[in-house]
Amino acid sequence: MSSTGLPRPNRAFASLSKLARGSAPVERCELCSSALAPSHQHLIELARRRLVCACDACAVLFSSQDSPKYKRVPRRVRYLNDFQMTDGQWDSLMIPIGMAFFLYSSVDCKMVALYPSPAGPTESLLSLEAWQEIVDENPPLAAMEPDVEALLVNRVTRLGGPSTPEYYLVPVDECYRLVGLIRGNWRGFSGGTEVWKKIGDFFADLKGRAGWPAEIRHA
Repeated sequence: MSSTGLPRPNRAFASLSKLARGSAPVERCELCSSALAPSHQHLIELARRRLVCACDACAVLFSSQDSPKYKRVPRRVRYLNDFQMTDGQWDSLMIPIGMAFFLYSSVDCKMVALYPSPAGPTESLLSLEAWQEIVDENPPLAAMEPDVEALLVNRVTRLGGPSTPEYYLVPVDECYRLVGLIRGNWRGFSGGTEVWKKIGDFFADLKGRAGWPAEIRHA
């Protein structure tokens, strides 16, 4: 745990960064050592806020949110088509880039705002008043599962990105998968064409999994 109470970046997405780089090592359940498929379930170790790879049999043991040690990360992705957020509200959240995710930490008893960067996930100071105003206008946010579910925001409209901002409720491991993708593929000052293509593909995949057709993207 860092001094700010946030997860240490390397621990949070270490198990996912290999996938973001395109490698496919044989991974094993961290509870029973069973071999895992490349796409497998995750738990959150609450005390350390560490992602734990798990097989289906072990993950189901922690489906109840009453466990004091682990929480099972859900797998459902929801695209929030009617999400309401003005540019002024976004600016009030003090996120320096157009991409971020928000989750409630039960360990720290507060909302946490993080944005991806070439160095890993970075905290942004979050105005609770500004956040509450957004929650009041978007009821699905009040039902987010603490620790394991996040609001993922994409307001970057460059290099084939969405023509309008996109908002998702996603499992928290998807957020760290995005962080690992950016960290592993960023080149130079602007990132390079390849990383932005991968980011576009990531969000297109999320939208498809949520049951919405992805926009046609142009190079």
